Amino acid sequence: MRKKVLILLLSTLFCSAVVSAQEYEKSEWQQRAEAEDARGQIGTARYNFIRAFEDYANKGQMQQSVECGVKATSLYYKRDNYWKEAFELLQRIDQTILSKHLPAAQTAALQYLVAKEKMQMYVKLNKKDKANAQLDIMEAKANASGDEAVKSDMLYNKVVCYYNFGQTTSGDEAFKELAELLTAKQEYGKVEEAYQTLIDIGRRSNSGKLVDKAYKSYIVWKDSTDALKVAAEIDGLKKQIADGKAEIAERDSSLSSRGSVIAILGVLAAILAVVLALGALALMRFILLTRKQKKTINMLNENNALKAKFISNISAQLEPTLRKLDSRQPEVKALQDFSNHIQTLSQLESTPQENMELEEVQISRFFDELMAQVKDKVKSDVKLAVNAPNMSAKIHKEYVSHILLHLLNNAAVYTPEGGKITLDYKKRGAHKQQFLVTNTGEAIPEEKQQDIFKPFLEVKDLTTGDGLGLPICKVMAVKMDGDLSIDPQYTKGTRFQLDLLA
Repeated sequence: MRKKVLILLLSTLFCSAVVSAQEYEKSEWQQRAEAEDARGQIGTARYNFIRAFEDYANKGQMQQSVECGVKATSLYYKRDNYWKEAFELLQRIDQTILSKHLPAAQTAALQYLVAKEKMQMYVKLNKKDKANAQLDIMEAKANASGDEAVKSDMLYNKVVCYYNFGQTTSGDEAFKELAELLTAKQEYGKVEEAYQTLIDIGRRSNSGKLVDKAYKSYIVWKDSTDALKVAAEIDGLKKQIADGKAEIAERDSSLSSRGSVIAILGVLAAILAVVLALGALALMRFILLTRKQKKTINMLNENNALKAKFISNISAQLEPTLRKLDSRQPEVKALQDFSNHIQTLSQLESTPQENMELEEVQISRFFDELMAQVKDKVKSDVKLAVNAPNMSAKIHKEYVSHILLHLLNNAAVYTPEGGKITLDYKKRGAHKQQFLVTNTGEAIPEEKQQDIFKPFLEVKDLTTGDGLGLPICKVMAVKMDGDLSIDPQYTKGTRFQLDLLA
């Protein structure tokens, strides 16, 4: 009975002090093993713990690996008495630890767990010399680990092993060292629990001498500990008194300085008044400057409108002459288109922002009509696709048609053979709708994506285009309280998106 009590205490009393109590996320193998162990399925639990040991080792999680390996070892001998297999598994665990070439302290802490399991096995087999030999190994590994928790666990295992084999003097020395260590850390509860355990061991083994010695030692320790606690409480009270005195002195100093603070506040109030006066002057200058800037802006807007009107008039006067020329010549056709674009852009820029008259259209039918106008302009094997819901929407049909048709015509020019042009409609919320024109092929360089919406950016051969088509579309989009832009996320070609308020 005494041996069983000692082994049980060994695995439970100080488990919170050793490295193996570290929390971690358990693998599926370990969860299965623990579930089977709880159901009493020892063989299956042992198999799963070994798989967990191997799995953790392969992942480099050696703490978890060794813990599961040691647990599997205990399941070999605690009920089935497979001692040979248990020792072989511990040898395998030790070799696995060494193969990982871990830091010396970590290696020692892990080997301590293996030596500890061997010591427990020798205790159960009642082999005193071999158990003591494992204690020596455990002590060396605990010191090499540099971990105080491992050292505390080592002392406790010494106590249990020595008392188990009747080595009372060695057990007393180890227990005294353990009690002093835990008392120094103010872990009084653990020391009291250890004393109570020794008393229980004596009672269960009918050893009146052990009970008497343990009880007397406990009373002496209890008295000294109570004295330490009282001293600590007195020190705490003294500190509170000192802190209180310091706070009173600080408040007295604060009261004496209030007069000077009031004087300083008076000076600050005077400075603030001066600052406010200066701020008022600065504000007046800002208001005057703002009025001047507003007047300048109005004048520039007026001049811009006059400039647009002038350009439009010049273009209108040139139009009859241009019509008389042969439009089959590329240069003439380019001039006629340029004149039309100039007039359109000038009219858009000079027209004040107004509420646009909206017209309800059936989206899918509207898209089909637009696609019909470009299907003869695309290259060979170019696929045209329409993605439109069967719904109606209110839009400024003239402007939207102009923008989408211009984008589709551009797509027809730049989409290579075998490519694809897609026209999409998306509802982006209760008050926003989006039209998308996408074509495969070479994408517009990122550095040019903003410039293509700016008119007159460069001088170019008009027969290759005047560069006003997209700027006109941009102005139309803005007139509709929307925007026209390029989707920078699309990289398989070009995607224009027209965003409008619904």
